[in-house]
Amino acid sequence: MTRRVVVTGMGIVSPIGNDIASFSRALQSGRHGIGPITCFDTTEYKATLCAAVKNFNPRDYMENAEILRSDPAARFAMAAACQAVEDSGIMGTLPPDRIGVYFGTGIGGIQTFAAEMDKLRAKGPRRVSPYFVPMMIANMASGMIAIRFNCRGAALATVTACASGSNAIGEALRAIRHGYCDAVIAGGAEAAVSECSVAGFINMQALSVSSDPDAASLPFDSRRTGFVIGEGAGALVLEEYEHALGRGAAIYGEVCGYGSSCDAFHITAPHPEGLGAVDAMKAALEEAGFTADTRLYINAHGTGTPLNDAMETRAIKTVLGAEKAVQTPVSSTKSMTGHMLGASGAAEAIASLLALRDGILPPTVGLLSPDPECDLDYVPLTARKAEIDLALSNSLGFGGHNACLAFRKV
Repeated sequence: MTRRVVVTGMGIVSPIGNDIASFSRALQSGRHGIGPITCFDTTEYKATLCAAVKNFNPRDYMENAEILRSDPAARFAMAAACQAVEDSGIMGTLPPDRIGVYFGTGIGGIQTFAAEMDKLRAKGPRRVSPYFVPMMIANMASGMIAIRFNCRGAALATVTACASGSNAIGEALRAIRHGYCDAVIAGGAEAAVSECSVAGFINMQALSVSSDPDAASLPFDSRRTGFVIGEGAGALVLEEYEHALGRGAAIYGEVCGYGSSCDAFHITAPHPEGLGAVDAMKAALEEAGFTADTRLYINAHGTGTPLNDAMETRAIKTVLGAEKAVQTPVSSTKSMTGHMLGASGAAEAIASLLALRDGILPPTVGLLSPDPECDLDYVPLTARKAEIDLALSNSLGFGGHNACLAFRKV
């Protein structure tokens, strides 16, 4: 018998809120978190906007010594995980070796890497921090979270670019389903608003060059020119259903489907017809028991890049058929959060679960001039009340990595 998996805790650090309540309010009010980059001089940069985390104090979650020995991405991860664990009440209900940590990141400790390279060039090799390597490596968030909560099951890092957070959640689902764990702290984190990474994204023509925060992150709009780089972390506690039921845990929803695929096409460009995205969505929907009368909502990858949005639209039509596709609400929360890279899948999984719980679909803000190639119902401008049976969350990453998660009410 297949074990069911539910979400019993959630936590978030994001450009629009640093806890679930504030994140939910921002989504429902259509408030974006985009503004000027202030952490470095952007005089010579074509892109000058980001979606930064605001008013975040790592001391709320970590001791000073731990803060000094960790990259900002790991700090965001720890904060989101602490929130999710407290929300779930999971600790003390299972043996430590039955709880795992699966946490993704696209880039890892890039701020640490850049700072230590500057130090190396300016002051020589003896001045490089002895904590440089553990601060930089991509698995450190999962390791630190496991240490904090004494999780002695597998502690893994998924690194699949923009799909990292979704892959972490999907692989955690499989680990619980097949009996390797009874609960997993899963999610993704990123802190890549830095000189080098922003320059790299600009030079590959991926970032929006708008100077207007209200017209920069424009998924599915004809004016879109690229994504706005964001940061933060999202964490979910996944738990075996009978165990959650037995301890009286509050349940946000069931993780009922997961698809993972690769375009095998190009290192950055998506397949024009979205073949990998189609495969991932089909797999998640089939696993979730999707039928023609299912009331579906799709939280799109929706980056605001010309290629992604048109491709994702075509992929949705291929999967659902033209008639069902035009009846299905689709929205991109990246219009508010920017692109949180490796954290985006986790944040969007949370947004999807909140839509299921509250019956309010988050909008695609800024969508004033729809692209003719993007002709679905993107919930433009304002949130919408709608009862849904199933929420699908798409994440499509560089390298052709695709992950799709399906959630339903219990």
